[in-house]
Amino acid sequence: MKTLSIVISALNEEKKIGRCLSSVKWADEIIVVDNGSLDATSKIARSLGAKVFKQKNNNMLNVNKNFGFTKACSDWILCLDADEEIPPDLKAEILSVLDTESDACGYWIARKNIIFEKWIQHGLWWPDKQLRLFKRSTGSYPCKHVHEYLSVDGKTSELRLPYIHYNYESISQFIRKMDIYSENEVDYLIRVSYQFSWFDAIRFPVSDFIKIYFAEGGYKDGLHGLVLSLLQSVYSFVVFAKLWEKKGFNEEEIRLDQVEHELTRDGKEIWFWLLTAKILQAKNFFVKKYFQIVKKLLFI
Repeated sequence: MKTLSIVISALNEEKKIGRCLSSVKWADEIIVVDNGSLDATSKIARSLGAKVFKQKNNNMLNVNKNFGFTKACSDWILCLDADEEIPPDLKAEILSVLDTESDACGYWIARKNIIFEKWIQHGLWWPDKQLRLFKRSTGSYPCKHVHEYLSVDGKTSELRLPYIHYNYESISQFIRKMDIYSENEVDYLIRVSYQFSWFDAIRFPVSDFIKIYFAEGGYKDGLHGLVLSLLQSVYSFVVFAKLWEKKGFNEEEIRLDQVEHELTRDGKEIWFWLLTAKILQAKNFFVKKYFQIVKKLLFI
């Protein structure tokens, strides 16, 4: 059977890393890259059999993940975060894959996000497939954007079972991470010379809300889905505001009729997706037909 290294990049994760490491103790090698933790992250990792390498913290999180890959010695690498966990049934599937001849160099794995104490099954958060299992020396992160997918030089396939991600546990945690992620997002937009306009202050958040809540079915997750969709729209607005800040808080006159035009435009799009959702949810044939007619009349 081929060997497997687990690579984890962590910063001040003493409360979570034990759960993660315990779920992969069956691996041939466990590597933890400690990004300057001030707590017991390294001590706990060593006590659970991990090899610990210290690195300076980098807002481009994937830099230290790539560093960890260079320290791995096994045939395959499974990249995890400290707040993730491999369930026993996925462990069995991974071991089966490693024992099977295949031309795949990497495998996508669905990620089961637990947010605010609930498994979120729609929107951005499911199936949220991530490329995490790959042949050593064939994969790395591009390090251009904080939410990039790992890139593998070769064919990829998919595993059937998901792993668990204990994501946001509190609103404060979401806001703290939003501050970090938005900085990286703004840096990326500047690097690619994105030319923003004042109307992005409206379009960024509204577009994200519509996409997550309606198009991706976030409304099916109840209050969790609504709150998360709104929080993501706030994140998008913060990205715009920070981009404006980076440009020196440039002054610009905006007429009320211009704002009215944007809000009217967004209102029409919201109605389109609201009616689309009602059609999908309707169980009665006549109710479904009614909403289809209304949608056709409004958007022909």
